[in-house]
Amino acid sequence: MPNRRLLLWGVALSVAPDLDAIGFWLGVPYDSPLGHRGLTHSLFVALVVSAIVTVAAFRTSPSRAGIFAFLFLCVASHGLFDAMTDGGRGIALLAPFDWNRYFLPWRPIRVSPIGIGRFLGPRGLAILESELLALWIPCAAVGALGLLVRGSGRRSRGSA
Repeated sequence: MPNRRLLLWGVALSVAPDLDAIGFWLGVPYDSPLGHRGLTHSLFVALVVSAIVTVAAFRTSPSRAGIFAFLFLCVASHGLFDAMTDGGRGIALLAPFDWNRYFLPWRPIRVSPIGIGRFLGPRGLAILESELLALWIPCAAVGALGLLVRGSGRRSRGSA
């Protein structure tokens, strides 16, 4: 079973890129490098943040490379999944080296509005449905497959 602290860090870091939404209330323009879906959604920031957290929070762990990889995927997945939405102005995935904003070619996820008030109602249900079909079910299937593979590996080592 994965470390509970590692899982909590993974959850926190997977939503952390959206902290840039605070910029809306501070007057940061959407298209700014620090605007929504800008620098905080980049693969570079995912690399830096996951490295910092790995060193700071898991200093004594013997498996820091695996922890770093897990945390990197948690942070990077946010920008990649946002690049699969049908709205907004794209994601600065390659910032700070390239400030262009990108979408992925496959965009099955309905864009979610900023703020919980606009999320309630029929639009919110449509968004949840698109996320369920494009993200939650496939991720659950991959997770279940991983658990099956991991469990079968343990059983085969135990019987040897």
